[in-house]
Amino acid sequence: MRMSFGLTLRTAKGRWVPNLSQQCSRRSTGLFVPPSPPLDSEKVKELQRFITLSKRLLVMTGAGISTESGIPDYRSEKVGLYARTDRRPIQHGDFVRIAQIRQRYWARNFVGWPQFSSHQPNPAHWALSNWERFGKLSWLVTQNVDALHTKAGSQRLTELHGCMHRVLCLGCGEQTPRGALQERFEVLNPTWSAEAHGLAPDGDVFLTEEQVQSFRVPPCSRCGGPLKPDVVFFGDTVNPDKVDFVHKRVKEADSLLVVGSSLQVYSGYRFILTAQERKLPIAILNIGPTRSDDLACLKLDSRCGELLPLIDPR
Repeated sequence: MRMSFGLTLRTAKGRWVPNLSQQCSRRSTGLFVPPSPPLDSEKVKELQRFITLSKRLLVMTGAGISTESGIPDYRSEKVGLYARTDRRPIQHGDFVRIAQIRQRYWARNFVGWPQFSSHQPNPAHWALSNWERFGKLSWLVTQNVDALHTKAGSQRLTELHGCMHRVLCLGCGEQTPRGALQERFEVLNPTWSAEAHGLAPDGDVFLTEEQVQSFRVPPCSRCGGPLKPDVVFFGDTVNPDKVDFVHKRVKEADSLLVVGSSLQVYSGYRFILTAQERKLPIAILNIGPTRSDDLACLKLDSRCGELLPLIDPR
């Protein structure tokens, strides 16, 4: 199976094997990062002071921290999904109600999974993990579903929107690893092939309707119900218990740092409002404007992976 963005899949003894070229891997790490000005040494010093004064720092990350790992986001100027294409993310209600929507989603996700699951943390993820190890970071809240913080070793972590590496049955609620589902796809679709036409932010690729029609999707092996990635799709809501838990972490914090998020989605923005109500100092590291720039005492337009490793958490 040939991919226009540099990923190919081929069969070997009935199994699908990813084959990523080194050239594609190197190019993709910067492909989805919007342009940014050079690092400002004074701004770096200001962030260092902000972190040094913080004793119970809460960090919230968004898609902008993972673009340097080769994962596209939705909203970045010129390079985000909305800027590159007229395609829009799947809606929760459509996925739950319509079997054909689930078939299309899983076919696209099946093709994109080998590349998506192979993405690795970049220096920004490792820096935040290091901050936790030194006791600087009290809690990390991510809006991302890519598991890169977990891969970097972060443990004091809430995945606000879930994680693509887990699968949820809509019938019985059983959770299973996404890798196990990939194996079931392979068994059900030994001769199926498709050519992808671009990469989307959450692990899938673009396929034509004709390519999708013959793709077979397995049900839950426990109850026969439909399967869904364990993530919050657009149009769905975050579990209230999880929201309450994060609100408590914000109230325990003495400062809040936003990394790589425009905060356009209310599920993350609400915690900024809580921080403001408690008069916590807020710093934002994001290329481009955010919904909360006027609430921040410090705003930095730099690459997360360039700036965060420069900060000493001790």
